[in-house]
Amino acid sequence: MTVERKTKKTVKLADIGVVGLAVMGENLILNMESKGFTVACFNRTTSKVDDFIGGRAAGKKIIGAHSVKELCASLVRPRKVMLMVKAGSAVDAFIDQVIPHLEAGDIIIDGGNSHFPDTIRRTQYVEGKGLLYIGTGVSGGEEGALLGPSIMPGGSKKAWKSVRRIFQKIAAQTDAGEPCCDWVGENGAGHFVKMVHNGIEYGDMQMICETYQMMKEGLGMTNEEMTKVFAQWNRGKLDSYLIEITRDILAYRDEDGNATIDQILDTAGQKGTGKWTAIAALDEGMPLTLIGEAVFARCLSAIKEERVSASRKLTGPRTVLEGDKRHSSRIWSRRCMPPRSCHTRRATN
Repeated sequence: MTVERKTKKTVKLADIGVVGLAVMGENLILNMESKGFTVACFNRTTSKVDDFIGGRAAGKKIIGAHSVKELCASLVRPRKVMLMVKAGSAVDAFIDQVIPHLEAGDIIIDGGNSHFPDTIRRTQYVEGKGLLYIGTGVSGGEEGALLGPSIMPGGSKKAWKSVRRIFQKIAAQTDAGEPCCDWVGENGAGHFVKMVHNGIEYGDMQMICETYQMMKEGLGMTNEEMTKVFAQWNRGKLDSYLIEITRDILAYRDEDGNATIDQILDTAGQKGTGKWTAIAALDEGMPLTLIGEAVFARCLSAIKEERVSASRKLTGPRTVLEGDKRHSSRIWSRRCMPPRSCHTRRATN
């Protein structure tokens, strides 16, 4: 947007500002710019601002700022400042840094994976300062941020009209041309939906892992055989990103011709959203067993040394499966999980 100050000097102001220049932040900025928006950016380590402006952002409608004050001064009213920083204390710290440079009606947006109770608290805090607050889930990873994520905003309802055009234009689109973005609800609703969304992915990945184990150890299938099965599934009702990459991982070989899947350490980390989903379900008395077991499986995988030690002392029968129940059991388990997750959302509401 171009505005004319009292000095008669024409200055280009940004439609939105983004704090945080990790890959997600950079990609989101480039997505916004590609959709016709001017974006201002800031990073605590200001050399990253210079590197970004001189690199991926070169020649684009992107304004670099070297302070929070400079960032806010470069924004059109109502100012919209989106935080793409690590969830936790960093969000609170930046909120306190930004507030002194904003005016009534300006908007702070948290685009990280914040826990929804924190978003409820922050919404009340920011609204108490006369400002508006949005906590939004951004799904799709680094590629989604660049090419079109699913966006789940919630918080101060009055803020939606000011960010709707930007969010819905940068979001992924359905085959019918509808944006994968709409207002979710007040307070922490956006981050709650993102939390459950991540929890469902935990469950889905756990089912894939257990299916792999059944196929490999129970049915004695080779990586090549499993690749063909996952490829077949990805052409039918189970077509999805996770099935697709599982197919590709099973088929991938390193430069020496070894199957990469057999070289990967069997331990998994987690960022907390699956655990939060299970806790929310427990708080509401909802039997979200699959996601809970998925979290426990990750916890079990993380204690590698204990598992190795136990395997030397504990033995059990080796089960060999017969028949072909793979397709029907996979479909059934996938159909069972989303309804339970929806029950948790309804109970919390």
